[in-house]
Amino acid sequence: MTEEGAPFVLYGRAWCHLCEDMRAELEPIAKRFGVGIQWIDIDEDPLLDARYNERVPVLMLDGIELCHYRLDRDAVHAALRQRRP
Repeated sequence: MTEEGAPFVLYGRAWCHLCEDMRAELEPIAKRFGVGIQWIDIDEDPLLDARYNERVPVLMLDGIELCHYRLDRDAVHAALRQRRP
């Protein structure tokens, strides 16, 4: 599930097992709330690689970092509830 301009932005690396785990855990939550996930491989951009390096995965929503390394379900749910009218 990847969409340009999606509310969730997940920074990671293709070979990162933590990145795969976070993405797999996030997908059902995103689907339930009807939002997309934009996957960005930091190895494809030297600036992102320098910024995040070994701190991936990093999950953002509306430009705000929600968590890194492991999915923080409470933070994700709180952020999604906050953005709903």
